[in-house]
Amino acid sequence: MAFRLSHLSLALSLLALALAGVAIYRNTYEAMSKGFQTLSPELDLLESAASILTLNNNNAEQNSDSKLTQPLSPSACIFSAVRRVVNRAIDRERRMGASLIRLHFHDCFVDGCDGGVLLDDIPGSFQGEKTSPPNNNSARGFEVIEQAKQRVKDTCPNTPVSCADILAIAARDSVVKLGGQGYNVALGRRDARAANFTGALTQLPAPFDNLTVQIRKFNDKNFNAREMVALAGAHTVGFTRCATACNSNNVNPAARLQCNCSVTQNDTNLQQLDRTPAVFDRVYFQDLNRNQGILFSDQVLTGNTTTAAIVTTYSNNGAVFLGDFAAAMIKMGNLPPSPGVQLEIRDVCSRVNPSSVASM
Repeated sequence: MAFRLSHLSLALSLLALALAGVAIYRNTYEAMSKGFQTLSPELDLLESAASILTLNNNNAEQNSDSKLTQPLSPSACIFSAVRRVVNRAIDRERRMGASLIRLHFHDCFVDGCDGGVLLDDIPGSFQGEKTSPPNNNSARGFEVIEQAKQRVKDTCPNTPVSCADILAIAARDSVVKLGGQGYNVALGRRDARAANFTGALTQLPAPFDNLTVQIRKFNDKNFNAREMVALAGAHTVGFTRCATACNSNNVNPAARLQCNCSVTQNDTNLQQLDRTPAVFDRVYFQDLNRNQGILFSDQVLTGNTTTAAIVTTYSNNGAVFLGDFAAAMIKMGNLPPSPGVQLEIRDVCSRVNPSSVASM
């Protein structure tokens, strides 16, 4: 009897692998037909196949004393938990993908990838980065990060992960969900017990920055001109607030804006940053070559021989852009926290741990 069950389990396992292969072929063919990558990270397919195999083993276990299981590893559990939250958030609101990519950038470019951007102000005792001008009424997606953190705690017990790590994973998963190229995200970041209100104002690139200022800010983080232009390509998805775009210091005067707006800070109208704001593609660079970049800081990338050549390369070859962007995101995700800062793994991303909780 056990011999027959063993053969049945093997047959069902082979069938599961065959079905996974068919799924890979079908999804790859559909993605190629659409002209851009829409596949979920590889773990989705592997996880589906593993689920079928586990189910088969469980069926066999009911008829024998076999205790075979195939649980996800701790890191795979973390990635799966975050991805599910991010994908659901983007399904509800496509714009959220761009917001999560930007949130990771705004974290890492201010004193390294330390989760500082997530901390709430505490009136009278602590001023975080959320209310600094580059983030105030602009940075968003905080609730998605909190949900992902809770999901990891619920589904991956005894597997601590920092909020800075969750930001990095969420940004990568957003890129993939919107059609960009996947890349590896290493774990092991820690969360700072401090934030830098002034640093957010001075270290982040601003929509009114000329090319010289942008190059300096990226050089300060050890990025060259090509990496700078690649990271600017994140503006191929998402929107800017009309209050930002309609400020004469921030906008490319030749751009054809698609919103009628004022420059009041409570204006919630939006201006898309390129012609395809829901798809991670090369259209942003094509718009720059047509002098139709929305922001002043975007359009000036064509004002220098070196950066203009890179813009043209990406405009002509989307695959090169996607590869360079992925590499630059890996590098950005490795920016270290400031020396001497106290680090921990936060239990709640919006506040530091109580003193009774040991830092890590």
